Amino acid sequence: MSWDSKGWQVTVGGLVKKPRVFDLDDILKIAPPEERIYRMRCVEAWSMVIPWAGYPLSKLLEAVEPTSDAKYVAFETLLDPKRMPGQKSDVLKWPYVEGLRLDEAMHPLAILASGLYGKALPPQDGAPIRLVVPWKYGFKGIKSIVKITLTADQPQTSWNEYAPSEYGFYANVNPHKDHPRWSQATEQRIGQSGRRPTLMFNGYEEQVGYLYAGMDLQKDY
Repeated sequence: MSWDSKGWQVTVGGLVKKPRVFDLDDILKIAPPEERIYRMRCVEAWSMVIPWAGYPLSKLLEAVEPTSDAKYVAFETLLDPKRMPGQKSDVLKWPYVEGLRLDEAMHPLAILASGLYGKALPPQDGAPIRLVVPWKYGFKGIKSIVKITLTADQPQTSWNEYAPSEYGFYANVNPHKDHPRWSQATEQRIGQSGRRPTLMFNGYEEQVGYLYAGMDLQKDY
């Protein structure tokens, strides 16, 4: 089935001063797209390097003006089993939901992406707009976003709800915290031979490590 994003809207609300429903064209015009070449690390221990096109998520959040009570950002994907046949399965509770702490969401490395490899996002990669947070495992990068809500409390997230002992809320890339089924010490870069050591925060420790100062990353994984 062909993918048609005509009429796509993203609702942004919750603890904000200026809640708004954005048409796709409007949300893409908030800031000019930038090419961001990021490492991507899957919890299943494979990795890639991907050239995304997008802009910092902070630009969108600044436009709606979070209130002082806002501490988290919740995301929700489109619920449409006809266009997304995987939603017909009972693996997860649909729609897919994810979340970040507000300071994580405001970090300049976190982007809303609308393209990759110089083209618009294809359906399988999250058309027409998705989240990319390069220091976290790939499942945090929620696709096909239709709703963003700022909250005071930590939001539920799909994989954490499904298997909390396997998928933490933070999901920071951490070679010292294994998944029950996959060692995180090394990774397989797609297209290359041999495994390589996994870098803390996927190699972005210098930029984002301060966000987690004083936290026990074995407990808050």
